Amino acid sequence: MATTALQGNTVHLTGDLPSVGLAAPDFDLVGTDLGSVRLADYVDRRVVLNIFPSIDTGVCATSVREFNKRAAALENTTVVCVSRDLPFALDRFCGAEGIDNVVVASAFRSEFGNDYGIEQADGPLKGLLARAVVVTDAEGKVAYTQLVPEITEEPDYDAAIGALPE
Repeated sequence: MATTALQGNTVHLTGDLPSVGLAAPDFDLVGTDLGSVRLADYVDRRVVLNIFPSIDTGVCATSVREFNKRAAALENTTVVCVSRDLPFALDRFCGAEGIDNVVVASAFRSEFGNDYGIEQADGPLKGLLARAVVVTDAEGKVAYTQLVPEITEEPDYDAAIGALPE
């Protein structure tokens, strides 16, 4: 079981991120239109999963803005931003911010957190997702992962984008 930290305090997760080289677990998330968002929807595309606790925090909002900006220049790539926020909150944020280069999806009724080993098992944000990035190739295999060691810090955008397979 992996750990991260929240303001210096250890937070245990429900598992570990998927291993590089293995198939990423499929998921069934809820999009802002209340329809399904699945990894299988992006066959033959590279996928960047930007995983975070809540869109209503500064660092989480910044990560969505930054990946939105970078996604505009990426070919054959979809960035999916995932949290346990309700789809309505995600839609409100994206509308207010002009976010249109990423897909936002809610894991509120999904096993995504456990399947990706990223659900917080304890601490004040227990039940929410920790901050992480998972990159898959066009065949759905994991090419890169980052569990951000401190939830209040941003992910390494350059490493995630740099890990996209050709």
